[in-house]
Amino acid sequence: MWQQILQSVRSYDLPQRNMIAASCVLGGGGLLVYWLLSRHRMKTLEMGDGWWGSGVRSPRDKEDEGIRPFQVKTSEKEIQDLYQRLDQARYTPPLEGSAFNYGFNSNYLQRVISYWRNQFDWQKQVKILNQYPHYKTSIEGIEVHFIHVKPSRNLRGLAAKPLLMVHGWPGSFYEFYKIIPLLTDPVGHRLSDEDMVFEVICPSIPGYGFSEAPHQQGFNTIACARIFHKLMQRLGFHEYYLQGGDWGSQITTNMAQMLPKSVKGLHLNFVFVPNIGLSGFVSILLGAYVPWLVGLTREDSHRLFPYFKKNIYGLLQESGYLHIQATKPDTVGCGLNISPVGLAAYILEKFSTWTDKAFRNLDNGGLERKYSLDELLTNVMIYWVSSSIVSSMRFYKESFAQNPACAPDARINVYVPTGIAAFPEELTHTPRSWAKKKFKNIVTYSYMPRGGHFAAFEEPELLAQDIRQFVRKVEHL
Repeated sequence: MWQQILQSVRSYDLPQRNMIAASCVLGGGGLLVYWLLSRHRMKTLEMGDGWWGSGVRSPRDKEDEGIRPFQVKTSEKEIQDLYQRLDQARYTPPLEGSAFNYGFNSNYLQRVISYWRNQFDWQKQVKILNQYPHYKTSIEGIEVHFIHVKPSRNLRGLAAKPLLMVHGWPGSFYEFYKIIPLLTDPVGHRLSDEDMVFEVICPSIPGYGFSEAPHQQGFNTIACARIFHKLMQRLGFHEYYLQGGDWGSQITTNMAQMLPKSVKGLHLNFVFVPNIGLSGFVSILLGAYVPWLVGLTREDSHRLFPYFKKNIYGLLQESGYLHIQATKPDTVGCGLNISPVGLAAYILEKFSTWTDKAFRNLDNGGLERKYSLDELLTNVMIYWVSSSIVSSMRFYKESFAQNPACAPDARINVYVPTGIAAFPEELTHTPRSWAKKKFKNIVTYSYMPRGGHFAAFEEPELLAQDIRQFVRKVEHL
């Protein structure tokens, strides 16, 4: 066949052959240019649409886009029902010397429940919850709850920067109550950043707290990202900053992949890159000995190694809940939704070991070293009064419904300016060199001096400082 083509070409006269050669060069050059441009074209996550309300969506029904004020309220009947359930609790004695290594130590649990029953003032905490304006709005068939806090002081011509902050599990919007004033009123809290003021929006993930639970299967982080984009657009924002940890990290990352033109910057305090590639594997093999040779710093080496102990065995110790919730969430959820004691043990155990894994060796789990019982029980009460523990756990089932490596967002990089705050007691450490495989525009990467998984709740000053540092750099790009 090729000989026939060559003979046909030779049969043409010189001008014709020159024209054919020029056409080949132009065609090949065009293909090369197209290939080069397509390599650098920014891929985005398809936004799509969804319906999570009960039943089938009627094409005639128009969604009510109104934003309605909301307040946290609890009846006396609900409180008395809670007290009755607390009084009927049964406890199994812990093994001697087991501390928190078998889970929540039941001796300390009895002290927590006694405080909850006899000293914890829920109505006082309700007033604290209602100190910030709460709202609800209907998006894709479900009611989405959020708080929206604007700066209280006169900005003297400065524009507040909109910042969406997203929580994770087993947290809630309440995690951000200590950091909000540091971002919206820095002067009132003796911070010097008068030119860096934020307008903070903290939604509850649908199925968590006071956001309605989806009625249909399939509500994952991508669906949540789309809903939160719609929320920000409904509030009148065209560009905004994002911040998240735990599920909030994945949701805000999906938001950056979905509508990068709307995201001015993405700040994360939890990063997990499932595919670190061959270079990442080599850095695991050599990083403990020659970190500088494989793109790691000494601090990376300190946090990563010994790798099996800190990352494989360590994650196995702390991820049993994940397998349950990603497969059969409703089964264990039934018991937790009935028993406030079981709910408290299940949730608060995470606030112990995810804050500092060494707390497993303490009889009280170190819970009151970083948090007060009032703070911890307020978060538990948000799950209890909203009856949202089962729907919050289903979020794992939906988000792990397929192999994460095959998910729509798996092969889409993040190009928006990104800031990463790496806390030393986080469940897993992701070096900058690994994070760069997905986040292509890392503006700041900070090794935080202390703190664990619940950064905004545990170390609000440190996190607020890192967010301001990141945004300042983005604003000057």
